[in-house]
Amino acid sequence: MKQSHFYAMLSRMKYINRWGLMNNTKYENLCEHSLMVAMITHCLVLISNKRFGNSYDSERAALLAIFHDSTEIITGDMPTPVKYFNPKIKQAYKEIENNAADRLVSMLPDDFKEDFEGIIKMNGVNDAELKPFVKAADKFSALIKCIDEMRMGNDEFRKAKESTENAIHAMNMPECEIFEQEFLPSFYLSLDEQD
Repeated sequence: MKQSHFYAMLSRMKYINRWGLMNNTKYENLCEHSLMVAMITHCLVLISNKRFGNSYDSERAALLAIFHDSTEIITGDMPTPVKYFNPKIKQAYKEIENNAADRLVSMLPDDFKEDFEGIIKMNGVNDAELKPFVKAADKFSALIKCIDEMRMGNDEFRKAKESTENAIHAMNMPECEIFEQEFLPSFYLSLDEQD
């Protein structure tokens, strides 16, 4: 039986810090971020299903969110302003991400490869309809990080907060509006205020 390094490699998500260009009061690693994105993605899909009568697979969406940045184990976290600076850089980074995804998948046993290629690349049968939820949750996770930093007195995240809020609103997803109204306000509160 051949050994697989896939899960050992995934365990390294905890070593990849996000927000590398920013002065952080508390660093956020890729593992923490991915869990938050998965939880929010699941919530957004539940909102869509329960409030708007859809029937999306919330568990599949959460799974895609868990692995949505797994390629950053290999590539590192590319800061958003750099990643989207111009179309050439964006396209080049997409290629790098695809190569990193292929490398991760190559670490798996053959009978797992097809499943994980779909998960890591989000190209399964119905994954296209779930991608917007993962993208929105990724933005909410970033917004929550900004809120946390600003609550600690770190004004470094003010502009990032504004641009992230604008990006969420530009998605025009009613699920995002509901999350923003029902769940986001609690992130501004202390633990004692959340009872």
